[in-house]
Amino acid sequence: MSDTGWVTATIGATGFRTEINASGTSFVADEPVEVGGTATGPTPYDYILAALGSCTVMTLRIYADRKKWPLEGASVKLRSTRSHEKDCESCAEDDVDIGRVERQLTLEGPLTDEQRTRLSQIADRCPVKQTLERGIKVVAAAGVP
Repeated sequence: MSDTGWVTATIGATGFRTEINASGTSFVADEPVEVGGTATGPTPYDYILAALGSCTVMTLRIYADRKKWPLEGASVKLRSTRSHEKDCESCAEDDVDIGRVERQLTLEGPLTDEQRTRLSQIADRCPVKQTLERGIKVVAAAGVP
């Protein structure tokens, strides 16, 4: 089976450090030391926030470029108080979720108040945000146990 289009995550016999490969790029995920990890990479929940943040600013860039608005830069800060490791302690019996994400959006450039308001609205239209809010079903791939 070809790995084209797949993101792979591999963990060893001990610890939480996980090797990840996506589109030919390798990176790691881990847990904080206080919950048994080695803190050598972001947590799985950090990656969810990173996906949301990157999608948000990319969506703003696409929209501003299409409208030819003077967006010189955009950044988003996101946070959640969830712990992946602690959630895993009860995930076999209880449903878990992030619940709530706090967002701070910063827009740079000589934008009008109307443009800033519209870009704030567009930030809510990011595809990853919509996916997370609507939920996602994860299923076994055909022919794979």
